[in-house]
Amino acid sequence: MDTNDMMEKEEIFSKVLRAGRRTYFFDVRATKAGDYYLTITESKKFTNDDGSYHYKKHKIYLYKEDFSEFRDILNEMTDYIIDEKGDEVISERHQKDFKKDYETNQSEEPVEAGHASAEKFTDIDFDDI
Repeated sequence: MDTNDMMEKEEIFSKVLRAGRRTYFFDVRATKAGDYYLTITESKKFTNDDGSYHYKKHKIYLYKEDFSEFRDILNEMTDYIIDEKGDEVISERHQKDFKKDYETNQSEEPVEAGHASAEKFTDIDFDDI
């Protein structure tokens, strides 16, 4: 009986994707009947005020009967995002950094600052549309 319990919890095949404060765990697991399913776990690290940290985890269970449709929708959604916004990351952090860069560039050579700001403004206008 102990052997069966261990077998059920054992991961058959695993992959890890580390992405900044987030880590994604992809694990193939076995059902009691001996079939396989996939769990996808997102683990995000949070730092407390005292410097200690904790993790919040979210898990998705994905079964074989849903693989095809799940894959189709995931591909459709990711393709849509790339088609609409490109694959370069757009974030508030980048925009704040840009403002700092823009202020420092103004004190430098005006031609370079104007050139850099025109490119950045084009990106921002595009994002706002």
